[in-house]
Amino acid sequence: MLLKDLQNIFHKELDTIYGKDEVDSFFYLCTEHYLNVPRIQLTLEPEFTIIKSETDTFFKTLEDLKQQKPIQYILGETEFYGLPFKVNDNVLIPRPETEELVDLIIKCHTERSRSAHENLKILDIGTGSGCIAISLAKNLPNAEVYALDISKEALKVAKQNAELNKVNINFIEASILDNTCHSALDAEFNFDVIVSNPPYVRNLEKQEIQPNVLDNEPHLALFVEDDNPLLFYKAITNFAIKKLNDKGNLYFEINQYLGEESKALLTDTEFENVELLKDLNGNDRMLKGKKL
Repeated sequence: MLLKDLQNIFHKELDTIYGKDEVDSFFYLCTEHYLNVPRIQLTLEPEFTIIKSETDTFFKTLEDLKQQKPIQYILGETEFYGLPFKVNDNVLIPRPETEELVDLIIKCHTERSRSAHENLKILDIGTGSGCIAISLAKNLPNAEVYALDISKEALKVAKQNAELNKVNINFIEASILDNTCHSALDAEFNFDVIVSNPPYVRNLEKQEIQPNVLDNEPHLALFVEDDNPLLFYKAITNFAIKKLNDKGNLYFEINQYLGEESKALLTDTEFENVELLKDLNGNDRMLKGKKL
């Protein structure tokens, strides 16, 4: 079958769901993933053909896309901060907003991380795929990175990603909502940086979530109850008060609708230089503070 004919079928079946540009993006991701054929080759070889078994794979992907299954889960991989990551339905698909958080931390701590005389100790709470922890470990030399998650299945994925990206991460299976999780870490051990992108979408905001997210991504990592939406932020802030070194930094990705409420958790406790920062879309998305 001609690959260009297959591309036309993708457009016929999917354009009304996703739009032409996104369907093109999906198709070229598939040609690279399944055939190792870059986009430019299709332009140079308009008569490029594929065999039946390859065609069958594309049609299976087409059916999954018609059901609005995320392309990242279909292919089992994605890219985050320029690095490859494996993903499945046990972990959230990494978002561009989270890349902004990672970039902020790297810029704030690059100079110190280059010192051979001290290790920058970092803890990522709710690591999921490991995208934050692994990107920080990859870009901050000499950093000693720990990553915590309650999900055994998520940690399996994160460990694969650490191996894929050739970084050493200390993984911990525990819940930050459980006080005994403190014992999962050395009682004498404190951190210079604690970062988290915890669940923060309220149930009342579900109608804003696209079906491909709502029907596929793990709700455990997405949603919180309407009457206690800052549950994880409170627990992590209290943990950080105990486990951050003096002048250590706490970083959050936050719900854009709860910026001031999230900021108050830090300003009302043992933090200074608290900043509420916007993402590239102009939404309140990041929070940082320094422990007194």
